[in-house]
Amino acid sequence: QVQLVESGGGWVQAGGSLRLSCAASGRTFNRYGMGWFRQGPGKEHEFVAAISWSGTTTYYADSVKGRFTISRDNAKNTLYLQMSSLKPEDTAVYYCAASNLILPGPLEGDYAYWGQGTQVTVSS
Repeated sequence: QVQLVESGGGWVQAGGSLRLSCAASGRTFNRYGMGWFRQGPGKEHEFVAAISWSGTTTYYADSVKGRFTISRDNAKNTLYLQMSSLKPEDTAVYYCAASNLILPGPLEGDYAYWGQGTQVTVSS
């Protein structure tokens, strides 16, 4: 089992950048594929990005491709989401999630553990 805690959210102007972190408990972080999801106001849960156990393979939603970068530091048990060129439509609560799959996909069912979320607000 793994526990996840997100941080790094906040308020930023459009065009700005933020880096989210997700700290994982436990000794087997490097055995979980990881992902980021988000839920904007009045919107459904939306896949953002995923990364493999080793960090060598990544996968992005079209809406964030080229602007967001997912990465991980297995030595620090931490997952990251670097967000650049932020848009008002990126406003959402961002969640990290852990999967038993080597490289999980965009489906929520791929993920077994979830963090509590961190709010990102992008103003125009």
